[in-house]
Amino acid sequence: MPPVSRNKIFYKRTAILTVLLLLMFGVVVSRLYVLQVVRGSETRKMAENQHSVYKKLIASRGEIKLIDNLTLESLPIATNTKKYLVYAVPADIQNLKLTAETLASVLVLPATQVLEKISARERKYVPLKKQLTEEEQQKIKDLKLSGIYLDSEDTRYYPEKTLLSHVLGFVGFKDDKKIGLYGLERNFEKVLAGKNGELYEEKDTSGAWIFGSSRTMIPAQDGVNLILTVDKTIQYKAESVLKEAVSRHQADGGSVIIANPKTGAIIAMAAYPDFDPNLYGKVEDPRVYVNEATMGNFEPGSTFKAITMAAALEENKVTPESTYTDTGELLIDSYRIKNSDGKAHGLQTMTQVLDESLNTGAIYAKDQIGNETFLKYLKKFGFGKPTGIELPEAKGNLDNLKGVIQVNFATASFGQGISVTPLQVVQSYMIMANGGKMMKPFIIQSKVDPSGKTEETKPVQVAQVLSQKTANTISAMLVDVVENGHGSRAGVKGYYIAGKTGTAQVPRRDGKPGYQENNNIGSFVGFGPVEDPQFVMLVRINHPRDVKFAESTAAPTFGELAQFILSYYHIAPTRK
Repeated sequence: MPPVSRNKIFYKRTAILTVLLLLMFGVVVSRLYVLQVVRGSETRKMAENQHSVYKKLIASRGEIKLIDNLTLESLPIATNTKKYLVYAVPADIQNLKLTAETLASVLVLPATQVLEKISARERKYVPLKKQLTEEEQQKIKDLKLSGIYLDSEDTRYYPEKTLLSHVLGFVGFKDDKKIGLYGLERNFEKVLAGKNGELYEEKDTSGAWIFGSSRTMIPAQDGVNLILTVDKTIQYKAESVLKEAVSRHQADGGSVIIANPKTGAIIAMAAYPDFDPNLYGKVEDPRVYVNEATMGNFEPGSTFKAITMAAALEENKVTPESTYTDTGELLIDSYRIKNSDGKAHGLQTMTQVLDESLNTGAIYAKDQIGNETFLKYLKKFGFGKPTGIELPEAKGNLDNLKGVIQVNFATASFGQGISVTPLQVVQSYMIMANGGKMMKPFIIQSKVDPSGKTEETKPVQVAQVLSQKTANTISAMLVDVVENGHGSRAGVKGYYIAGKTGTAQVPRRDGKPGYQENNNIGSFVGFGPVEDPQFVMLVRINHPRDVKFAESTAAPTFGELAQFILSYYHIAPTRK
């Protein structure tokens, strides 16, 4: 082919290619013009509204509330508040390095860390720092940096601070994820947290959303609200009185549980030392987070004598007038067991056994029914297993009674050598206060979903443990303890109150057998008015240092709270 012809073909092809390139360039320019000029505001709005979409995908945590018995209004004690955060839309940032350095100085973050985050151009929403201070917010506003925006997010807030802190727990971080830790926040994490939404969108081969394509969003489902059975006024009083008692006796701590024996509903549940869930990170000893009322295994001591006596009464092996001769001590399996006062009281009735809190008398009552039957009743009363309350709880320990060692059964009859929780003790006394019926303890009155649908908790009778006759008899014997025995300081003028003291030794912590010296737990558990019990209450004081016995620590604390409850409930005196 001649050179001229080849040149013509070459020029022709070059012209065609040039035209194609110009056409392609024109399409790109046209597309950019549409995106940046014609639809520029829409494009920018899309980037700026990414967080609005994001917020619709994040569920709002459900609240925990109390009902005010006077106004019947619900009062949130665990709710959500707005906290500001700063986030970036990387595509909108003009100078990445300068922006990173400027932000780093304000947020007190490494500039390299900020630069790495804002350099992810493909991302439409990049959180940089949460829970900003007022000063940080204002500085960021004043900087007016392109691609840097402020917004707010829900943060858990506890308006009553330390009130009911052990029951509530708190929301914190675990493995970089914000979840409920301890208490109700932990046990109802899934229910309270709700369910986050989802976003479906059409993407190109690089994984980026195709502008103008369809988008499907499934909104978040907010969490369920929990309404508690706790009475705010009584709870506040219980915490106040408990704190004062712990301080007065220079004790390590203590707990109070108040329940309705007819339903099992928890009226108050307090423990001290307490903490502010808003400032949980400032607590030095994480053991403070543990709810001692449900998790605090302890040897109950003489409060357990009422359980032993009730079992013997139910089996018709003793009556309140049955007698035995107290020699002051017993020798069992080469162990010498004495009364707490070290005295021999001679001929004593079963009522006097409870009045004087005689260890030998509890062993006598246990021996009348035998070890096997005794253990059967302990299990019927709910010991050695969880109560089923909607809180983390321990189950106690009856392992010492698995064998046939006589001394273990003997000490268990007066509450040593086994462990229980304060809530289990309350449940067992509810049986005596409720005609022999065991009720399941509960603290959730209702659950309310975002639509307003309410699920009420119904009281559950677990079993009929005692007959009505036995329940009445043991109640009368416990009234005598308050009238004539060691529980006199738990009494309330004008009312018949039933109850029992307990002063228990504390096992050694080094794993060796035996108990700690100069350390005890004083408790009092009872109910009233005995004719129609409206409450069962346990008070526990750990390691009081000024006095030895519960009659001087837990009993007067019980009496003060009982008087307040009777007045608060407007219950008229039943005696002169």
